[in-house]
Amino acid sequence: MQHARSLPCAALPLLLSVTLLVGCDQRSIAAQAESPRPVKSVTATAEPEALASLPGVVRARIETDLAFRTLGRMVSRKVDAGDLVHKGDVVAKIDPLSLQLAVTSAEANLRDAQAQLTNAVTTERRKRTLASKNVGSVADHELAEQQLRSAEANVAKATASVAKAREQLGYAELLAEFDGVVTATFGEMGQTVAAGEPVLRLARIEQRDVVVDVPEAQFRSVHLGDRYSIALQLDRRVRTLGVVREISPQADPSTRTHRLKIAMEPAPEVFRLGAVVTATPLVEGAKRAIALPSSAVSDKDRADRVWIVDPSTGTVTARSVLFDNRVAGSRSVRVLSGLREGEQVVVAGVNELTDGQKVKVEQELRP
Repeated sequence: MQHARSLPCAALPLLLSVTLLVGCDQRSIAAQAESPRPVKSVTATAEPEALASLPGVVRARIETDLAFRTLGRMVSRKVDAGDLVHKGDVVAKIDPLSLQLAVTSAEANLRDAQAQLTNAVTTERRKRTLASKNVGSVADHELAEQQLRSAEANVAKATASVAKAREQLGYAELLAEFDGVVTATFGEMGQTVAAGEPVLRLARIEQRDVVVDVPEAQFRSVHLGDRYSIALQLDRRVRTLGVVREISPQADPSTRTHRLKIAMEPAPEVFRLGAVVTATPLVEGAKRAIALPSSAVSDKDRADRVWIVDPSTGTVTARSVLFDNRVAGSRSVRVLSGLREGEQVVVAGVNELTDGQKVKVEQELRP
């Protein structure tokens, strides 16, 4: 009996110890729940909308493939790629022998036709005299007139043939159609070229375009007459202006981009053909929008929202916002509505917060 009474007395200190430990843990949890949660935040600031710059290449507005107008073997090409030429300069030649022989043959045919015309004139005059004296028949006179008209036509035909043969002889020399620079050559000396087969490419140097390929997402905002700032990629300080003069109506099937041609205003000589440049649109009164790090967005319950810090109470409140073209993986987002300048927005740990929760704010530098 004495041993049985001693058991409750021995267990009493143990129960008291357990009760004290449990009470301490609960007070610790409550203290943690009431302590402010450290968070990082940024101040919402509206900034001018960043306009996308696009790479481009300087090209001649007018490029022409020069070719001989007749078949022949090329005996000389006097220019190479990069050479400057002037209008009327001889840039290539073909063997003129066959063309010279054609001219000689045409001139001989013309002399023969002229001799026949002289005989026809004499015959018609004699037949007309005999017919007027009733010595010759009227039919003979009419036949002589027809022969005269035929001889005149033959002379006209032979004259045209001579002119054509001489013109063909002129085709033995390939002339520059305008002042420009040779951008490519296709034929070599000794090569037989067909009529119309390109021999070289000539580009005007006074009229230059910037060719830019625009993605479909940005293509909707491009219009004819838009002004662009053109900067040389090797030296961004070298700039000029340009105006959109042509927009491709169809996207490239492989890249899904639309090609723009931006006419450059008189530009420094450093903007040479083939130079790589950057084209940036010039927009008056560019929109201002608030940009936030992507980590500030809480997509809990499939609703885009951010946490706003109330400085007076030190608590946070969730607020729904509207973003502009939010892209997965992007480091920042642009806010269209739902947020005002000057408000503090939590940018870390947003998915662990609750409405009205106290926080300890640590300001984070903007990216």
